[in-house]
Amino acid sequence: MSLTGLHFIGSDKIESSIKSSHNTFNAINPITGETLEPDFIEGTDLHAQFAAKLAAKAFVSFSQTSSTERAEFLETIADEIMNLGDELITRAQLETALPKVRLEGERGRTCHQLRLFAEVLREGSWVNAIIDTADANRAPLPKPDTRSMQIAIGPVVVFGASNFPLAFSVAGGDTASALAAGCPVIVKAHPAHPGTSELVAAAILEAIEKCQMPNGTFSMLQGSTHSIGESLVKQAQIKAVGFTGSHKAGRALFDLATSRAEPIPFYAEMGSINPVFLLNSDESFDAEKFATNYVASLTMGVGQFCTNPGLLIIQETQQLDNILIQIKQQVEKSLSGTLLTKNIQTSLESGLNRLEQQKGIKLLAKNQSCNTYNASNNSIFTISAEEFVENSILQEELFGPVSLVVVCSTQEQVLEVASVLQGQLTATIHTQMNDVEFIKNLTTQLTHIAGRVLFNSYPTGVEVCRSMVHGGTYPATTDSRSTSVGTQAIYRFTRPVCFQDTPQEILPNALKNGNPLNIYRMIDAQLTNKQ
Repeated sequence: MSLTGLHFIGSDKIESSIKSSHNTFNAINPITGETLEPDFIEGTDLHAQFAAKLAAKAFVSFSQTSSTERAEFLETIADEIMNLGDELITRAQLETALPKVRLEGERGRTCHQLRLFAEVLREGSWVNAIIDTADANRAPLPKPDTRSMQIAIGPVVVFGASNFPLAFSVAGGDTASALAAGCPVIVKAHPAHPGTSELVAAAILEAIEKCQMPNGTFSMLQGSTHSIGESLVKQAQIKAVGFTGSHKAGRALFDLATSRAEPIPFYAEMGSINPVFLLNSDESFDAEKFATNYVASLTMGVGQFCTNPGLLIIQETQQLDNILIQIKQQVEKSLSGTLLTKNIQTSLESGLNRLEQQKGIKLLAKNQSCNTYNASNNSIFTISAEEFVENSILQEELFGPVSLVVVCSTQEQVLEVASVLQGQLTATIHTQMNDVEFIKNLTTQLTHIAGRVLFNSYPTGVEVCRSMVHGGTYPATTDSRSTSVGTQAIYRFTRPVCFQDTPQEILPNALKNGNPLNIYRMIDAQLTNKQ
């Protein structure tokens, strides 16, 4: 496919006038700094308005498609993405500097997400159909027949992420879950990989044509400035937003979404330092193995995973010096990588400068930087528990391969450190279970802030499945009740509706008598007496 640099609004590639009359931007090769062709047109308010109106029109019919029809649609999108072949992987490599094997794996994950939601749609219980039957004999007033289920919320805006050009981007989890729910999607593509985004958007449009879905079911706008994203969030037809990105951008858009005349849900994943607790490590503990695995997790994807373990809390034992030595050695021999964008590199350098100026910070290890346009170092620092607890700046995420080791002298200090932690996507405990009661107390604390608590493993790598929760309390996300990974993400883009005394021929199929997926709640007095 030949890239055009145009916007995809519904089934059309939109160019309102001569291309040269528009502001444009380009993708940049992170390794060389080279400008990549073609030019991509900056989105405008008119593009946002057009896309929102088309999505609202499509919602009327798309939300009424059957679960089977939408399942086939999602599977066709997956097929069309795979049909892009090496062209997609090659372009993504140019725009991200990510290795081929990583991108191929991410493509597989993207298609798996789509097909998993198709399975959920066919199974059907996601609508959470609940029936309370009528009781005409109830005193003092008869009980009505009430039935509820989840329905699509409306057109959704999805912001693509910089660090996952496929799995958290144009056809990523937010798009898959919104389409599964019956919501048209407008994607604001990330400017770091516009060519990759255009290829995937074209695959989705091909699936729309093959499955005969309404025009406006999907649109994609490009842009390197904040204005197009802000414009999309402001459109009255938009009913929810999914966002993955920085805290600054996420908070600004969240405030915009909630200050509209009609406030709307804004689901933002904004960052996390993902604390790892290493506890009670006696002489049998394999310090070298832990250090190897921890540093590998820290530097995976050049530290640009939202689950990057940027904080290590160690309970002081006889093994402490050995553990720190092993971590130092692993960092010093680790390979540096190329960051995704110049903005990420600049922000990381600024954050490191600020970190190094904080009281009590000591550099444990740093490796050699590679010789690329967006080069980075792998770095680990240490600090005492007392100084960490007193300084909230030390909890700011540094998006890259950087970690801080907090040394605690007692279990009480470990619990104190845990008590001051802000919201996290993950929290991990490494323990030999020497003190079960202490581990229970710590686990309870961590469940109050984290969306996922792990034991004796590492947070990088998020399984796409029905039970996964990729969320957490603020500032990790703006809504701790939801997940951006796994099939429960569909509930971001639905809302409950109750039907009272509704004729069978009017009811949605999911609520009609005899549907095996209904949850009957026979709570009237007559049934209670029989039991």
